[in-house]
Amino acid sequence: MFFRRKKVIPPTLEQLLEAARAQGFAIEGWRLAKHGCAAVIEPAAEGVARFVQMPGILIDGEIARLVDKGYQKFLTTSSGVRPALAGQLKAVHQFSEELRRVFRMTSLYNESLGTVSDRYIYDRLEGRE
Repeated sequence: MFFRRKKVIPPTLEQLLEAARAQGFAIEGWRLAKHGCAAVIEPAAEGVARFVQMPGILIDGEIARLVDKGYQKFLTTSSGVRPALAGQLKAVHQFSEELRRVFRMTSLYNESLGTVSDRYIYDRLEGRE
């Protein structure tokens, strides 16, 4: 007798969205929100989702980008810049980990250590980014 492994069929994006909804994510189109944070995803070629807009804190209905200036992290939106608080950084980290787990995205080592910023601006000279 020969034994065969059962073929694993990956879940569809609709099934992953239903799993996210079951875990408490609020879904509006391709925008997912939870814990006061949000991210925008889109389907990828492999059948898995990918980020269009990285996870960030919701400020006035807009997803704030996280900018690291070396000495402090800031949240930037079209309405302005404000310092990021520790509770907000923890919420973004928890949100992105839960989102990656639900959508079976690759979780990299450096991303699992803490919050990853969208931009890093360490140089204090103007125009050198």
